[in-house]
Amino acid sequence: MKEIERVQTGLRLEKRILKVLKGLAEHLEIPVAELIEGIVLHAFEGKAPFSPSTLAKIEGLKAVYELDLTAADSHRLTEGDTK
Repeated sequence: MKEIERVQTGLRLEKRILKVLKGLAEHLEIPVAELIEGIVLHAFEGKAPFSPSTLAKIEGLKAVYELDLTAADSHRLTEGDTK
């Protein structure tokens, strides 16, 4: 185990993405923050973070939460009115 220092952040995420992340974290029995850390560390090394069975779970969660965004959308997102 490597000792680390975590900091609190005000991370803002798209609502449906967060729902899928929360569902996946619950399924994996880990906190959302640790799930995001794992995803980022894999991405930094150009590695896929999920097994085929986890990807299947993600697809199911995306369907439940009507998440239709893809990687192609990642640089083309805008926020609507937050009234």
